[in-house]
Amino acid sequence: MSHLDGGVVGRYPLPGSDHTAWKPEPPDLVSLFDRVVPADPAVERRKMFGYPAAFVKGHMFAGLHEDRLVLRLGGDALAEVKQRGAQDFEPMPGRPMRGWVVVPREVLADVGLTGRWITRALRHVSQMPPKVRRPKAKKTATRRTR
Repeated sequence: MSHLDGGVVGRYPLPGSDHTAWKPEPPDLVSLFDRVVPADPAVERRKMFGYPAAFVKGHMFAGLHEDRLVLRLGGDALAEVKQRGAQDFEPMPGRPMRGWVVVPREVLADVGLTGRWITRALRHVSQMPPKVRRPKAKKTATRRTR
């Protein structure tokens, strides 16, 4: 959603919007995320949706959203984690992100297992071509008429 249709920017609703703000991430989940994201020079940590996230080649492969850990997986790994109870990730109800899942609580309870799933997400996304950043469009001055 954009700012023009009453959407949400980051985790905060726009003035006049009927959306509620996203919940802050729990400190224990942030701590887990920090421990299990590989300390690999190819991995870049930054924010997405206002939450901690991990990227490789410009593509996000893992991140937090509210009180959930989300991963980008493909093929067999996606099917396998869904058999363990993972659900499709929908940052907004009815808007699933294809290839993204919410890691089940049972997996999060095991730090080693969570780390292995993050490593699988990293491997999956590492196989993608690097994301090419487009240059920011220059803003053109508009002239107001009276």
